Amino acid sequence: MGRTRVLVLDAAPGDLLDRELERLLGHGLAVTLNLRRVDDRAGATSTWAGRVEFTDLDAFDEAALIAEVRRGPGFHAVKSRGSVPLRADFLAAAADPALPCPLRVIGRAGAGTDHVDLAAAARHGVTVTHTPGSNAEAVAEFALAQLLTLVRGLPAFNQASHQGRWSAPAAPPAGLAELTLGIAGPGRIGSALATRARALGMTVQSWSRRPAPAPLRGADSLDALLASSDVVSVHLPLTPQTRGLIGRRELALLRPGSVLLNTARGGIVDEQALADALRDPDHPLAAAAVDTFAREHTAFGSPLLGLPNALLTPHIAGMTRTAMAEAAIRCADHLAALLAGRPDGVPVVAP
Repeated sequence: MGRTRVLVLDAAPGDLLDRELERLLGHGLAVTLNLRRVDDRAGATSTWAGRVEFTDLDAFDEAALIAEVRRGPGFHAVKSRGSVPLRADFLAAAADPALPCPLRVIGRAGAGTDHVDLAAAARHGVTVTHTPGSNAEAVAEFALAQLLTLVRGLPAFNQASHQGRWSAPAAPPAGLAELTLGIAGPGRIGSALATRARALGMTVQSWSRRPAPAPLRGADSLDALLASSDVVSVHLPLTPQTRGLIGRRELALLRPGSVLLNTARGGIVDEQALADALRDPDHPLAAAAVDTFAREHTAFGSPLLGLPNALLTPHIAGMTRTAMAEAAIRCADHLAALLAGRPDGVPVVAP
């Protein structure tokens, strides 16, 4: 079938798209670009006609995605950015050995692979890679912005000011140097957040199933972290062990007036339990900032919608220009290396 075929489900935005496509083509790959989430479709087709092929499908529609891989010879690799679910039925169809180009590699331009059925991928001989750390600085900055926004109560003051009301705090908030930040998951992102928080005078502690990296102080347990932190920021991967990790019991352990931040994955924090806690004026949790949800994109919905003490954003924590460019380029390089049988140094995720 000639060159190795790659389906780009959701390209990098804006002019980063050009850099991503150039990188893929530079590796000698035959690229099919999904136009559905490309802002300037006319510009993209005009610029890249003759060099790449085009399709237009809702990648979150599994039936449409399966139809795409069955419509032609198939694809040796699929690249995603926005957590498009790649589940067992899709993997069975895309990796069908009867296809001239059965699926061999899935690459994500970003950290985490919980959107892929890893067990099914392994059964069908599909290698899964991602770009851990590519957005660590961006997410850490975003979590710090969430922290500052909620600790100082900015959403309420912003709303009051827009309504023409001159309101002052009923009680002055604590300064950052008076607060303890608890980081659940001190990996690349958690450690980057810790560095920034310490620079602002906060006391920082962490918890994970592995020893905390120096110089972070480690809490003995998640319960201990929750009970001894004023702000808790979640930076864990979504796994069977972490799904629903923070629910009603855990939220009840928080300090009075505490704040919870989640830029990790929806599903780690029970959204219904979180919403109920935020509605309860007697609950110790005062506010929460959530950037990731159990249901996202076209299926977006949450019991947190409409709550004034819930700061909600659409999974954008890692979307800085630098982070997205690095993720796109690294993902292109990983795909090319794996497709060429050169796996050394490429992060591969097993079930």
